[in-house]
Amino acid sequence: MTDIMLLWDTKTLFEKLFQENELGCKRVISSSLGTPFLPPCKSVIIPTGFANPQYTTISSGIEQNNKSFEKFLKNGGMVTVFGPMVSEYHYQWLPVQLTYIQRHKSTPLQNVGEHEAQSIIEDLSEPVECDGYFSETDGQVLYKNDENQPVMVVREYGDGLIIATTIHEFPSSKFLTWIKNSGRKTQI
Repeated sequence: MTDIMLLWDTKTLFEKLFQENELGCKRVISSSLGTPFLPPCKSVIIPTGFANPQYTTISSGIEQNNKSFEKFLKNGGMVTVFGPMVSEYHYQWLPVQLTYIQRHKSTPLQNVGEHEAQSIIEDLSEPVECDGYFSETDGQVLYKNDENQPVMVVREYGDGLIIATTIHEFPSSKFLTWIKNSGRKTQI
């Protein structure tokens, strides 16, 4: 049974994180999105660097499957997407207004409101690595950097949830368990 799919084209440290937390995860390539060959899942994770050709080739498959993402989200799936690691990026394949600007820095995070997705970081007492910020969004801002720029947002869409972040650290075990248990199993 696949609860979480990791979109990437080569082995990644994310997979080890799932093993350490005893969570099932299946790595899939983006060109398989929207095909009948993928089993349903609850959540899709897209790691840092997905739009940078120095790291991966999955960007085109993601960008060509906006309808698959919309359907997945409407039916209760969750999408967690990290920073694309390019100078500027517009998430046109997601049903959210979101523009990313790349700028690496270690920063204290400012909590904005309360949401379970904020469990992505366990300890807010220390600065956190971020690879950029969101210059535009119509999502709910959850964390800001020390310059008051959004670094994590969520947006409900249908019965699902988009979680976008520029936090450049592995998500906590609590966060991974939450996304595994919160999404509704559906086809992507």
